[in-house]
Amino acid sequence: MILEAAFLQVKTGMELEFEESFRKASTIIASMKGYISHELQKCMEVEGKYLLLVQWERLEDHTVGFRQSPEYLRWKALLHHFYEPFPTVEHFERISLNEIL
Repeated sequence: MILEAAFLQVKTGMELEFEESFRKASTIIASMKGYISHELQKCMEVEGKYLLLVQWERLEDHTVGFRQSPEYLRWKALLHHFYEPFPTVEHFERISLNEIL
């Protein structure tokens, strides 16, 4: 499993509109091959800051399957105009604590 993490800074005053658009966009990402789950968290300290976490089966399910799909163009049209600056997206893999101990 791969965890995609993106910090999203939404333009001031657009938070409610962003959240509504994100609800619509959620159906897009949830329909993609390799998608497991996602959640959106709102920062308590910084206005307009959100954390998006998406679980994928494989890295390529996000970087190729989603990002190179027609569905991504719909996602982009719904959400990308809200961001300033554009988000940084990183991918993480779980470390087994049993192997460390």
